[in-house]
Amino acid sequence: MKKTIKTMLLLLMVGFAISASAQKKTESIEIKTSAQCGMCKKKIEDNVSFAKGVKTAVLDMETKMLTVNYKTAKTTPEKIREAVSKLGYDADNVVADAEVYQNLPACCKKDGGH
Repeated sequence: MKKTIKTMLLLLMVGFAISASAQKKTESIEIKTSAQCGMCKKKIEDNVSFAKGVKTAVLDMETKMLTVNYKTAKTTPEKIREAVSKLGYDADNVVADAEVYQNLPACCKKDGGH
């Protein structure tokens, strides 16, 4: 009887450990943005970094690629792209929110505000 209880407890603990490790799984994605300047970089990195499930967000201004490390149990690439779009920037095939884009400073617009 004691052996059965110990075995069941061990299996239960292993099950919890596997479940916990699955929830902590992280992935990395790269998203092409329409960022134009250092102000864009700061805005995108600061806002996306605090989105639910995002661990880090780093924007390379030379390539305009945003690298995001995120928890797969908390968010998805689609939600991250949508978060960038809501800031007024394109994110891969997700077009920037038009109203927010219009309110960006001229230096942050694709055509330089012209």
